[in-house]
Amino acid sequence: MSERVLTERRGHILVITINRPEAKNAFDLASAQAMHRAMDLLDAEDDLFIGVVTGAGGTFSAGADLKAVARNERAVTHRGGFGMFKRPSRKPLIAAVEGFAVGGGLELCLSCDLIVAARDAKMGLPEVRHNVAAVGGGLFRLPRRIPYHIAMELALTGGFREAEFFQRYGLVNRISEHGQALTDAIGFAEELLVNGPTALAASKEIIFQSANWTDEEAWSRQAPIAAIAFDAEDRAEGLRAFAEKRKPVWRGR
Repeated sequence: MSERVLTERRGHILVITINRPEAKNAFDLASAQAMHRAMDLLDAEDDLFIGVVTGAGGTFSAGADLKAVARNERAVTHRGGFGMFKRPSRKPLIAAVEGFAVGGGLELCLSCDLIVAARDAKMGLPEVRHNVAAVGGGLFRLPRRIPYHIAMELALTGGFREAEFFQRYGLVNRISEHGQALTDAIGFAEELLVNGPTALAASKEIIFQSANWTDEEAWSRQAPIAAIAFDAEDRAEGLRAFAEKRKPVWRGR
């Protein structure tokens, strides 16, 4: 049996590849556990600053493995569905989408922070066609990120739309040509690497958690998260680099 999720270090970037092309990268329990481990790896290693999630074989993910569902197997770990829906990495994640990102595949994108998608990629929530609801975060994350009625149309019709449709409504950050999503996502990640990694992680975490805060709560709750960046070695390095008129050498701590 091939490894369900592959990880590859490219400098400070961790490329995470869903590796079940024979099943259109659908998730069973073993796949969720492998993704959970990939998230743990990204969180644990100081010299990994950003993750890029993609799929093998020209597609992102067709969602849940319905054969596994039929045998009452749930693709859920302590991090939630697919090993990351509830608690993805605390570091920025970029989804690199080719082919289909549907059902749990779209919910996987919604668990990431940025999305790069091939022009001909198709995305949607087809769960209603199987008389189930999209309980991997799609039904509450999607209407927070695109207009209510557009999210409702996608959820209630179960239809698929191409990447440019989602870019029009602000869900997809960048459009790539066919076969170039991963390359462009890595390029996007490299653009972010000029910034302090502890500040990237803190900024991502505050935005991620802010959906659960009132404005009044946010002032106090952001403070301990931001402090990780303010107190980091990287902040002192950033100030030194500015004074010395050179590029900072980030350590991720």
